[in-house]
Amino acid sequence: MSAFLPPVKLGVGDWAERYRMMATSGGDLSGRFRLSVTPYMRGILAAYRDPGVQEIVCQKSAQVGWTDGFLINLLGYHIDQDPCPIMVLFAKDGDGKKFMRTKLEPAIKATPALSDKINLKAKNHDNTLDYKGFDGGFIQLAGSNSPGNVKSTPARVVAVEEPDDASRDVRGQGEAIALAKERSKSFHGRKVIIGGTPTVEGLSHVAAEMGKSDGRRFYVPCPHCDHLQYLRWEQVQWLDDALESHPVYGTYRPETACYVCEECGATWSDAEKNRAVAEAESKGGGWSATRPFNGIAGFYLNELYSPFPGSTLELLARKWLEANAAAKRGEFGLLTAFTNNTLGEPWAMGSEQPELEELAERAHDYAELTVPAGGLVATAGVDVQHNRLAVVIRVWGRGEESWLAYWDEIEGNPLEFSQTDDGRRSPVWDKLDDLLARPIRNAGGGSLNVSAVSIDSGDGITAEAVYRYVRERRLSACKFMAIKGSSQRGKEIFSQPSRSIDTTAAGKAARWGVKPYIVGVERAKDTLAARLRLEGNGPGRLHWYASVRGDYLEQITSEVKHPQRGREQWTLMPGRRNEALDCEVYALHAARRLRVHTYTDQQWARLESVVRQGDLLDQPVRPAASRAPSAPARRQPPAARKPQAPTGFGSEEWQL
Repeated sequence: MSAFLPPVKLGVGDWAERYRMMATSGGDLSGRFRLSVTPYMRGILAAYRDPGVQEIVCQKSAQVGWTDGFLINLLGYHIDQDPCPIMVLFAKDGDGKKFMRTKLEPAIKATPALSDKINLKAKNHDNTLDYKGFDGGFIQLAGSNSPGNVKSTPARVVAVEEPDDASRDVRGQGEAIALAKERSKSFHGRKVIIGGTPTVEGLSHVAAEMGKSDGRRFYVPCPHCDHLQYLRWEQVQWLDDALESHPVYGTYRPETACYVCEECGATWSDAEKNRAVAEAESKGGGWSATRPFNGIAGFYLNELYSPFPGSTLELLARKWLEANAAAKRGEFGLLTAFTNNTLGEPWAMGSEQPELEELAERAHDYAELTVPAGGLVATAGVDVQHNRLAVVIRVWGRGEESWLAYWDEIEGNPLEFSQTDDGRRSPVWDKLDDLLARPIRNAGGGSLNVSAVSIDSGDGITAEAVYRYVRERRLSACKFMAIKGSSQRGKEIFSQPSRSIDTTAAGKAARWGVKPYIVGVERAKDTLAARLRLEGNGPGRLHWYASVRGDYLEQITSEVKHPQRGREQWTLMPGRRNEALDCEVYALHAARRLRVHTYTDQQWARLESVVRQGDLLDQPVRPAASRAPSAPARRQPPAARKPQAPTGFGSEEWQL
């Protein structure tokens, strides 16, 4: 009759302790899985079964047993007890296949409850290195660098391993983690799991997700006074009384490292610390939230909780002292690794970027499309998105001091054109024309018009629309430039374009065709970041008006520079937008095209007189920046000649 009884409903932790068998990489049995080794995992596994929890985030250090204690137990539970579609996202395809070979397949092979349901010996589409099928569900391992992998797999459970390594832009289609989350929206009881080690402050995906959660900490009782506390590196101490100075440790003695209770000051040995962690839940401790719950359960773990032999207090103290010794020599790699992999915290780069509140206080009281008397040359930067144009208009003065005159977006599809009596027209590009034609009032008298515009054409989808727009305005008094950004280190902000993308009937580059300009984005952002730190008035200062759209300051500070692939690079913070920053880069490029940074006092004085004369005439006057003597004159294509009557023999037809 027992065969007719319904199956017992188990939690993930209960299932793991009842059925899960541990295995080496070769698949040999090494005992039953025990949560008593990593007792803090019990609360995380219990949260997974809570119907009110939609997402679990674990910001962790290394060596806390996350992969074995949580992820593999979770996958095994669903294979055996609750079959459903599951997707696990890794940074690259190769990472997923390595996980399958070294972690998941050995666990399946060692656990009879799993090996009965997945035949690892079968050679078919249900048993590959990135896919395991079973009755009622499957496990798909996906690489974040492939949009097909991330977008094509609906799944009730989505897990992300090491989210900080995931692609931030999957071939122009958005962040991989955001795309992966979308795959679970059609399922009831969906779950999203994000677990990994943080990297750089402001760029860390897992730290950003942790900030949205209830921020749970694991509290343990003091072995001497029973005071509950979560383990912090600040409470680890060691003696400083060595008789001889060590080349790295100096007079410190890391072998004496111990944990000090924050309440009674008693010292804990490694054994006492591990016992306190094991007994935490039975003595009123365990996981406790530090913020209100909103559907996301967040768990923080550092290596002090680890019971493994490689994480003793002495070894951790040695790593800390070695990292600090290297930092004193200007080498921060070890200290960064210690912060990420031992403390489970993002590494702060020590940026001198001003806070948003400080920048907001520096705003000036002038209206949109007006500038103080010192602003004499107007340029614009346009960032092209699939459904809008973002526009910055900045006005420049002596020493490249500048004032923001406009920041906003024009809604519309840049690819949308319609045939009219006067040619092909586009609503969004027409609106851009109208904006750029609006005069900018100078407080000293007179008005300005935009003298140069740099428009992003780096997107392969919208590039042709940008080229068309620039091509049609080739003879305009304003200089319209199609640009593409370059991340090449040391690339100048402005450089002359190489050749036209338009060709003649003979297939050669057309002399007067569109020539895309290459922008040194890294140098431009370095310049803007340095100027953003300058206060007051004077050369190089950046100014903005108090009524500017609310997201302007957040967008121009949305990127940070941090080490990547052996050198420092600018990277967008997760969840932030940077169109305003890009537009500022392009407006600076346009100013360099006009050679504003080389103008002499005589040239600035001439511009001032032109603007004031325009005020006397009560009509907008374009600044003469593009006609400055020091700037090389741009050669224009020959104009069409007036028809001439024939002077020789033959036909008497008029000729052009």
